[in-house]
Amino acid sequence: MGAMPPRPLIPRRAAALPAALVTAGLLQACLMLACLLPAAAGCVPPAKPPRLVAPATRIRVATASDLRSCLDALADAFQQDFPNVDLLPTFGASGTLVEQLRSGLEADLFLSADVDLAHDLAAAGLAAAEDVFETGQGRVVVWVRNESPLDVAGKGAGVLRDGGVRRVAIAHPRHAPYGRAGRAALEALGLLAELEPKLAVGTSAAQAAQYVESGAAEAGILPLALARGRKLSETGRHWTFPADAHPPIRHGGVILARAIDREATVAFRDFLLSPRGRAVLERHGFEFPTAAAP
Repeated sequence: MGAMPPRPLIPRRAAALPAALVTAGLLQACLMLACLLPAAAGCVPPAKPPRLVAPATRIRVATASDLRSCLDALADAFQQDFPNVDLLPTFGASGTLVEQLRSGLEADLFLSADVDLAHDLAAAGLAAAEDVFETGQGRVVVWVRNESPLDVAGKGAGVLRDGGVRRVAIAHPRHAPYGRAGRAALEALGLLAELEPKLAVGTSAAQAAQYVESGAAEAGILPLALARGRKLSETGRHWTFPADAHPPIRHGGVILARAIDREATVAFRDFLLSPRGRAVLERHGFEFPTAAAP
């Protein structure tokens, strides 16, 4: 008989493993694979964005009345990033607001036409000194209604000598920094003594503006920020006093110690000091002079 052909080599089947061991092994392999894949791909799971402010919150702002128009523009720009945050303003003369805050007015943020008043609140224990900040310098203007025959562009403050000017509106110098600056500017130009009998004094810059708008005064000494606001820029004309005619009007503010949502208030403060916030302030006439070199 011929030789039998060799049998092919067939691996011997391994003994079956218990089902429990198979399941445990598969789970362990899956876990290892899940951990290794992100690293192999050179990525990590995305982190959750940090919480910036509480949802649907409000910031109570005690603010100088010259910021009435400006604050609307600031709020619109701020809410592009924080649509869930509303500003709840209380307007008034800066000095009057300080008295109200000392008497218990509830607010998260104070915006003043005089940064020294913000320092006063910190000294009184109503805010921390490190929370005081500056937001630029304001300017003073002579403002008249569009229908007025006064040539304010050509004559400047000298137009206030015109015989047709019976009343000149101005904010109270005791409470309003723009009232003090306006009187200083008139004195620097040699006009204060002559115009003193004509001055119609309002409790704030906003009230002085109302006097002129209503016709109760023919002209007003007002903040440039109000004159550049939508309402007054459409209904009137202005001339700006030289910057050296009055002491600098240094605006500023402070986060108050009793702020309810400090995180939201800090976010708005940071926006004010950012390039975007500064751009809004500049459009309303605020200036940011550089410090003089030593």
